[in-house]
Amino acid sequence: MPTVFHFEILADDVERSKKFYSDLFGWKIDKWPGSTGGDKEYWMITTTDENGNKALGGGMTKRQMSQHQNTNFIDVKSVDERSSKVQQLEGKVVVPKMSVPGMGYIKPYL
Repeated sequence: MPTVFHFEILADDVERSKKFYSDLFGWKIDKWPGSTGGDKEYWMITTTDENGNKALGGGMTKRQMSQHQNTNFIDVKSVDERSSKVQQLEGKVVVPKMSVPGMGYIKPYL
């Protein structure tokens, strides 16, 4: 069954948000080595469960537009097949499929 495998927090003030989530949840937040800098900096979030085992991973970046919201990424076998199903269910594909180097593809839906 498809499941959430990554979450993304969009922050107006990344430094403030990093401190907030680290202090609140004990999350480890490190700059992603592939980050391009400036407004395109990306931070990887490592979470753990109550036993200290690695749990769901996430990321954080600067919010680019006010309508950008936090995002959950769901793992599916085929982005194209799932996109077809989204449209059959009267959902809307809002941007074309995008490559994420070293990871696969993403395609946002509404």
